[in-house]
Amino acid sequence: MKTSSSSPNFNYGYPTPGPQNPTGSKVMDHVFFLSHEGWKRVREEEKFDFIIIGSSFCALGFADRILEKDPSARILIIERGPFFLPEHFQNLPLPFQRTLGGLSETFPWTLSASTLNQQYIKWQHGMVPFFGGRSTLWSAWCPRPTRDEMRGWPEEVINAAHNYFEQAEKLLNVISANEIDKDQIALPNGYRPIFGTLQKQLTARLEEHLNMIESATRVMPAPLAVGSSTVKGIDFDKFSTPGPLLTLVMKQRQLAQQEKGAKLQIVTDCVVSRIVQQEGRATALETSRGTVNVGDAKVILAMGTLPPTTLIMNSFPQVANVGRRFTAHFISAIVARIPRIDYEFNAELGELELGAIYLAGENKHTGGQYHIQLTALSDRDPDKNAATAARHMPDVVATASIEQLQSSKDYIVFVCAVLGETDYNNQNNWVRKTDGNELDTNVLLQVEENENDLAVWDTMDEGTFQALERVLSPNGPNRVEYWHEDSNGSGTWKASRPDQSEIRQPGMVHEGSTLYIGSDEEAVVGLDYRPKGVENVYVTGASLWPVSGSWNPTLTMVSLAQHLADTLSKQPRPESSSLEEGSLEATKTSSAMS
Repeated sequence: MKTSSSSPNFNYGYPTPGPQNPTGSKVMDHVFFLSHEGWKRVREEEKFDFIIIGSSFCALGFADRILEKDPSARILIIERGPFFLPEHFQNLPLPFQRTLGGLSETFPWTLSASTLNQQYIKWQHGMVPFFGGRSTLWSAWCPRPTRDEMRGWPEEVINAAHNYFEQAEKLLNVISANEIDKDQIALPNGYRPIFGTLQKQLTARLEEHLNMIESATRVMPAPLAVGSSTVKGIDFDKFSTPGPLLTLVMKQRQLAQQEKGAKLQIVTDCVVSRIVQQEGRATALETSRGTVNVGDAKVILAMGTLPPTTLIMNSFPQVANVGRRFTAHFISAIVARIPRIDYEFNAELGELELGAIYLAGENKHTGGQYHIQLTALSDRDPDKNAATAARHMPDVVATASIEQLQSSKDYIVFVCAVLGETDYNNQNNWVRKTDGNELDTNVLLQVEENENDLAVWDTMDEGTFQALERVLSPNGPNRVEYWHEDSNGSGTWKASRPDQSEIRQPGMVHEGSTLYIGSDEEAVVGLDYRPKGVENVYVTGASLWPVSGSWNPTLTMVSLAQHLADTLSKQPRPESSSLEEGSLEATKTSSAMS
């Protein structure tokens, strides 16, 4: 086992004590990422086939697919933030739950006053500015949208997504909640909660009586990215990208040593503020750590929705309609409980059981979609099981509190995170460039709820109440109690439904559509994933969505990133010009545009 330092002349405390001030970032740079010296060498000497900006789902999906087909592909990943969490926060000890929100969420935009001052929608959830991005904090729900749920999308893009769903599910370790513990009755004491009788029986009730929910369109066991393909004995593991990306780094490093592949290079703490162009072709990247010569590389934007939108606005003013369309999902949070004794299968339930079910619906008049992420929890000893339950809850924020569980030892608790789509035709929803000096934050975001939004919101709230009272409660609505919380954060169970003001959340999630894809003249990005009028820059992620639907976007994002990788990997690698010529040209262009 090697324990020496990184300096061959100063190992093991000889001839003098070695460095005494290591930091986490220095260790990670030494092992996985580019150090200051390595970054200098890469900028000055190396050429790449692909430069990926961002390190979350699309970055992994693209890089993994490219290297699978061509291990010799030269890839550089640029991440704006440092390394923070090694994996999903739910896979870590319970105190890591406190890392959600606060300083782990940034808002690289200005919010309009009209958005903040509305009745319901007030703001958009922010970015996670660390290696792995939102993948370390996401809910892991991965439904495949149906073709009907992708209405308004180009047929070519729908086909591409559906052709790659299975491969994306494999990468993300997606498994149906019904399959997690198929045919299991109980697990050893002290093991994780089982997805068994509760999961099976509740799914069956909803499938059989779906027509009793007037707006419902389909229901299925939740598809969750929680399987484990690498660690034997672990069968519920929330997916995140840091582990797979670092594994890919080590794999490529070994292949490079064997002269069978190229290293995967990653730099952190590096913000790309502008792409330097000549006549629509990216020639250089202006970053917080110096200029990067693009050369013959293809630049892949894999950094969420609003950051690439800002980057395109600041870099390619010739691209039309950027930010003209904005979509997102608004949320209701409803928590209910039903006496366990009401269920004929109550004696079969173990001490701690979970269920996760996905139910979709729509407003019949507007066509606006919604879905319910329904988590059911039966916990006979919540004080003992608190950490175990938190580790394995299917949703990140839609979880039952310890206060709710302590008062519900004889109940099944239902936590419903209900997501509805904003109206993509709403011309008051947009992202626009401001006069701000900071290029990575100089945009204004506005979202104004309209009648269509409120109609969908009414439909999804009523649909959730109908699911609980008409279907999930064997003895009808009188046996359902709802959690009511006051402004001080304390709550109590009541038979009455909570008011809209109690359940409707002010923050939106799953933003998209700012760089929407299509073959029509108004579309920002063409069917080849390139912003129109731009030659060697490609877009991934939900900014491409023509219409958001209500479904969770991650699976489709990864599917299309894989499709893009396969499309580009089929193209022959161009003959690279000399680095000196490319560097000189980039320097001239950068100076001319400053």
